[in-house]
Amino acid sequence: MKQKHAIVGSNAERTRFHNRQVVLGLVRNHQPVGRAEIARLSGLSTQAVSNITAELEQDGYLNEAGRQTRGRGLPATQYALNAEGAYALGVEVRPQVMYGALVNLAGQTRQTKRMTLKDSSPAAVCGATARLLGELTEKAGIHRDQLLGAGIVMPGPFGKVGLSGASQSELEDWDGVDPVTTFEACLGVPVVVENDATAAAVAERVGGVAKGLNSYCYVYFGTGLGLGVVADGRVLRGAFGNAGELGHIVVVPDGRPCACGNRGCLETYASRFAVRDHLAQNGISVDSVRDLERLYRERDEALMDWLEQAGRPLAQAIGMIENLFDPETVIVGGAMPDNLLDHLIETLKLPSGSLARRPDRSVGRVLRGASGGMTAALGGAALIIHDTFTPRIAAS
Repeated sequence: MKQKHAIVGSNAERTRFHNRQVVLGLVRNHQPVGRAEIARLSGLSTQAVSNITAELEQDGYLNEAGRQTRGRGLPATQYALNAEGAYALGVEVRPQVMYGALVNLAGQTRQTKRMTLKDSSPAAVCGATARLLGELTEKAGIHRDQLLGAGIVMPGPFGKVGLSGASQSELEDWDGVDPVTTFEACLGVPVVVENDATAAAVAERVGGVAKGLNSYCYVYFGTGLGLGVVADGRVLRGAFGNAGELGHIVVVPDGRPCACGNRGCLETYASRFAVRDHLAQNGISVDSVRDLERLYRERDEALMDWLEQAGRPLAQAIGMIENLFDPETVIVGGAMPDNLLDHLIETLKLPSGSLARRPDRSVGRVLRGASGGMTAALGGAALIIHDTFTPRIAAS
């Protein structure tokens, strides 16, 4: 039996912000919707809902969306999300480049920009991020007061951990620097810092194939291979923000050596680095996603060989994810061409012994998510949007 957990409101004054999130989330999921229905779904009093909807309308987050007549009495006012009422900034920071995206309250992309970095030190990155924010808001014609916050995506793992050398994309001089405090000081808005896989997972829920799903996993082809986990609508981050280092799960005992110190890590078989290295061993150099797209269209023998080799350990890892997290689906996406991702998904020989083999499935075991250079930046913005709608405290 599938368990469903409803998020309800609380009439305690101390949970006012929580109640705003509850109401906003219900409007997003059921719009257009009236106050009586919101009260029924949330467990809040009708008066509390009236106060909150009036406040959200005044703040620009909600619009009236007509009136509905039911029986006697005055027609009930219906509410819908005001997509242009607020915005979020998403930024992905890499050693030599930065991607920025401005997203509205409905998860729609308003502006994007790619910016080259000459160095990735805290001072240089913060200065570039501030300029990026200024350019994007100016182009979109919005006021800074409409910005909910910024989601910054940086390479993991965060802190000093036992995966020595695991990060093949390190930023300069960030050891000992608190990125949240640093970015909030230079941007002047609330900041969330996250890894790319988790950011991409949240992006899928805000505006992708995970819309309407509450528990799912996202296998992300980024700097390495990461895993984003959303359970009951909440992001699983781990004790130190490093949950989801999927690339360093050993899938072949005593297999290929990995930079982290292990042998047989998934990342050495199924990742952007793995395909690049395999092609290089066959005398083929690739510099971009477009190169991989072209090779696939040409059915290049070396690339097709890698796809066959990568599919086996990837399927094994997905089976492991299914049994560990019991997700509604596993999404695969990131900085890989759509045609390669589709090929991998279509040819996966998933384990038959899995919790995911259910006769009542309404969603495929594996779906393709968003891909491309902006995926993580859009995910950073989605983190802010997600937190706007998703309560983090339990109702009393």
